[in-house]
Amino acid sequence: MRKFAHLWVPCENCYNLHYKKCFNAARICEKCGIHLRMNSWDRLELLIDEGTWIPMDEDMVSRDPIEFDREVFYEKNYYDSYQDETGLPEAIQTGIGELNGIPLAIGVMDFGFIGGSMGAVVGEKITRLIEYATKNSLPLIIVCASGGARMQEGIVSLMQMAKISSALYDYHHKPVEKKLLYISILASPTSGGVTASFGMLGDIIIAEPDAEIAFAGKRVIEEVLKEEVPEGAQTTENLFEKGLFDPVLPRNLLKSALSELLELHGFFPLNKTQAKH
Repeated sequence: MRKFAHLWVPCENCYNLHYKKCFNAARICEKCGIHLRMNSWDRLELLIDEGTWIPMDEDMVSRDPIEFDREVFYEKNYYDSYQDETGLPEAIQTGIGELNGIPLAIGVMDFGFIGGSMGAVVGEKITRLIEYATKNSLPLIIVCASGGARMQEGIVSLMQMAKISSALYDYHHKPVEKKLLYISILASPTSGGVTASFGMLGDIIIAEPDAEIAFAGKRVIEEVLKEEVPEGAQTTENLFEKGLFDPVLPRNLLKSALSELLELHGFFPLNKTQAKH
């Protein structure tokens, strides 16, 4: 079985096996309907029109700002191993592209890279993306999938929360000609510093079904408060009832829904003449 394991995608809920080549692009289990985790490459393929993706700041990598535990060798043995495993330089991809012909700026976090944790580079890439969107009057989408601030970078990672939030304030208040739109998409899991900053600052906050969304995780809360957290308390469906975000959208409807939302807010597809210029 191990010899052929790479050919199959197992469901994390019902353990049904999906043949990888025939598995739907949205990575939704055909048996139980649960949304499986997606990497950033698959998300970009799902949302961005083919041939329109232009990445930004691809060469930006961390250099161990606080010299974390020399026995672990954060930069070489730890950090680089995730780069090899995911094919990514960091835990987020940022860039510009088109969604059903509508130009936009987008950032997609990848949980496979150190739990999608937010360090100095993730914070800087998101900030630069927001500044680019502000300067060019583009709508902004950020897909969140993160365990929060990266502990291996200490206070440097924590300050990214304030830096990104400040950039988002400018995004909403600097442009005078056109009101801009920031859409935050919460995938599973979204927690910690991401939840406490840009994850919850969207003009429209969209959550995926079956996602775990929290500030502190269930285990941490139980250890600190010595109280049991009810099962399902941190799931999309429960938090939606509490009014924590706007729509809950399955992935197979996400692109068309985003397109409609963008047009409702005055962002339209480029015509061929505009595209040439």
